[in-house]
Amino acid sequence: MRFRYAMVCSSNQNRSMEAHFLLKRQGLDVASYGTGSHVKLPGPSAREPNVYDFGTPYKQMFDELRRKDPELYKRNGILQMLKRNLNVKLAPQRWQDNGGDGVFDVVMTFEEKVFDSVLEDLNNREQPLMKTILVMNLEVKDNHEEAAIGGRLALELCQEIEGNESWEDTIDDIVAGFEKQQRRKLVYSISFY
Repeated sequence: MRFRYAMVCSSNQNRSMEAHFLLKRQGLDVASYGTGSHVKLPGPSAREPNVYDFGTPYKQMFDELRRKDPELYKRNGILQMLKRNLNVKLAPQRWQDNGGDGVFDVVMTFEEKVFDSVLEDLNNREQPLMKTILVMNLEVKDNHEEAAIGGRLALELCQEIEGNESWEDTIDDIVAGFEKQQRRKLVYSISFY
């Protein structure tokens, strides 16, 4: 493995975890995070989400929602999603609190506001190493079907990056080829550790 990857969405539940699951299964060095202030999962209505603190174990969320309304959370796919998540890692983690996790080479986000949050956080950190980090955004709607597609595309993109000696020299070609083949726009920026 040449590079270390971080998958980031808002709550570290759906999009980032689908990508984390797929990259991990392919043997890539990957972690995942959320950038929100809390972890939010759909509830009985849009005005009644289930809200958790980052660090709350996926198993605890699974058990709690299964007790609350097993039919609702099975029907909307939340229980299946949480079951996948707890097989990947213990609990959702917050990007802004990941300083002790080491450095990443590539960060993939799935929403523009998350991309902006990651860049803002990186720019506000001390950068003693001056090591480059590639931050990319692949816009993916936050639903199970789109997360599955986005996860496969993130894996494909990371495998393409992994196949190069140095992403710094080839990123423009990688992005152009991906956009042409997938007909999806990527936004990227380079930051530092």
